[in-house]
Amino acid sequence: MKDDPLLSMSLDVIRDCVVANGAVVAANSDRPDYPRPVQNYRHVWPRDAAFMCVAARRAGLRDFQEGFFRWLLHRAEGLRDSGLLFQNYHVNGPKRWLGLQIDQNGSILWALNDFYGGDYPAEIRDLVRCLADGILSVWGKGFFSTLTQDLWEERYAYPELEQFHTYSLAACIKGLRCAASLDKVYDEHAATMEDALKKANRKGFVRTAGRLRDATCDASLLGLVWPFEIYEPDDPLVDRLIGNIERRLAVKGGIHRYEHDDYDGHRLHGIDSRRGGGAWPILHFWLAIVLCLRGEREKAQIFVDYVLRRVRDHLLPEQIFDNDIQKSIRPLGWSHAMYILCRMTAMELKQ
Repeated sequence: MKDDPLLSMSLDVIRDCVVANGAVVAANSDRPDYPRPVQNYRHVWPRDAAFMCVAARRAGLRDFQEGFFRWLLHRAEGLRDSGLLFQNYHVNGPKRWLGLQIDQNGSILWALNDFYGGDYPAEIRDLVRCLADGILSVWGKGFFSTLTQDLWEERYAYPELEQFHTYSLAACIKGLRCAASLDKVYDEHAATMEDALKKANRKGFVRTAGRLRDATCDASLLGLVWPFEIYEPDDPLVDRLIGNIERRLAVKGGIHRYEHDDYDGHRLHGIDSRRGGGAWPILHFWLAIVLCLRGEREKAQIFVDYVLRRVRDHLLPEQIFDNDIQKSIRPLGWSHAMYILCRMTAMELKQ
């Protein structure tokens, strides 16, 4: 790590997101260098924390993950009763927003499997079953039986329209497969869910499937390749996704979440301004991981370098802007986690 100060800083940022009671927040807004006119991210998004847990483990840091998993089991409001994870939580456990983001169940199951390798201690087995059963409790005949929110917290999938968000379903499939060491029935349900996902996406990836479809190009669909492993990196549908991201979402080289994204994280006087989105380091590293898995390492480095050239203090923001007016949440734990995961993936493929 001595030859990569950003890798070392990334682990420090993740450690800084860990609260004494075990919670892992998206960003530590208590830092004196945290920008004032931006959203306060000192809350627990289980998805962000899952990526931080996996990134830290892959870089050799294992001293906080178990505390976070127990925080979920004992503090996350309603989890034991419903088996479901909602948008985000206060650090002492109450729900902060009530949108059901079912992908977070899958992401936490992925992080649990990564940490324990399927050999779960007794208490953690309770958490695994709780999360896996929670997914199954809201999965109907090819769609979710209740209102679910996408990972960007901006769109809903409606049961009356027989909808699901493709990313969310992929996360659930992966999560159930990670729980299958406890009960093979989870793997069986994952297989039927994968059939539904692939049937809906057979002509190309859609952001939301159902009676009303949303085929907007969304960079989060990279998750279908990694880490959820629904499609192989060289699948023709993945070729098309990468081409669409490069053509439609790479604005002056910077990857945006989707076309015409206006969220910039600015908040002042209680107003969420949405003055126009920037490039997301998370997505640059995510695309680089997929490209590395495809054997396109030189191309992957181009997207990594875009971020590295624009971040000079080793603190990665949520977004990068091409002006001096807009400021971003900084540092963001998920951004640093994705850098670690990108770096580790490249290193492992070299071996």
